[in-house]
Amino acid sequence: MKVAVVTGGRRGLGRAFAQALAAAGYAVAVMACTKAELAETVALIERSGGKASAFPADVTDAAAVDRAFTDIERSLGPVDLLVNNAGVVGPLGPFTQSDVGAWWRTLEVNLHGQILCAHSALPGMIARRGGRIINIASGGGATMLPYFSAYVTSKTAFIRFSECLAFEVKDRGIAVFAMGPGTVRTAMSEYSLNSPEGRTWLPWFRDVFDEGRDLPPERPAELLVALASGKADVLSGRYVYPADDLDRLIEEAREIETRKVYSLQVQRL
Repeated sequence: MKVAVVTGGRRGLGRAFAQALAAAGYAVAVMACTKAELAETVALIERSGGKASAFPADVTDAAAVDRAFTDIERSLGPVDLLVNNAGVVGPLGPFTQSDVGAWWRTLEVNLHGQILCAHSALPGMIARRGGRIINIASGGGATMLPYFSAYVTSKTAFIRFSECLAFEVKDRGIAVFAMGPGTVRTAMSEYSLNSPEGRTWLPWFRDVFDEGRDLPPERPAELLVALASGKADVLSGRYVYPADDLDRLIEEAREIETRKVYSLQVQRL
């Protein structure tokens, strides 16, 4: 049985990803800070006949991350798949009015924490010459969204990190993807919708839901399982999204590589 690690697996998209991977036959290790919610994720998976275990850890704590990965390998076996999903929304509003500590904490969770997890997972993958890492990014990482600078900056960096890492490990049998999940109704999106800061500075966000442009969690989970299967390894390093026709992208992989599309670029005249 293959082993998948899902960070931020206590609720929302992380829980949906963990459930989908368990249904696909993975033994799933869910990581997060909150033990009670992790236990609920594990219970839901086990009630559906899947296999899952909880590994409480703060992804920004390097020692805790290393311990968690050691425990995962001892308990479940070598890690075949890492889903870097943990994240926070960060301060909303003008940067000049933001608490700099809270702003930087967003990068610590959304970027540094995920890099620590990748750094712990990669040695085993390299030794076995196989594995996949799926970094959960955001459409916000590929566009400019004012008053959302901490989150957007963290996700932009995460996409670029995915591109760099994919190139570095491509000859080791490892594929790396940045995946945007789309807008899904989660605790994070509810905060952006209903907090005073969200209503003031992100009024456009409500239109996504009012116009039915949000997605059920099953849509990004389906894409995640497809990427985990290996069918799209030829697209390693690319940023993909549930609205993309993955089969078509696979067919057009050579052109995608030649044109350097589905990656971050600066357009010039």
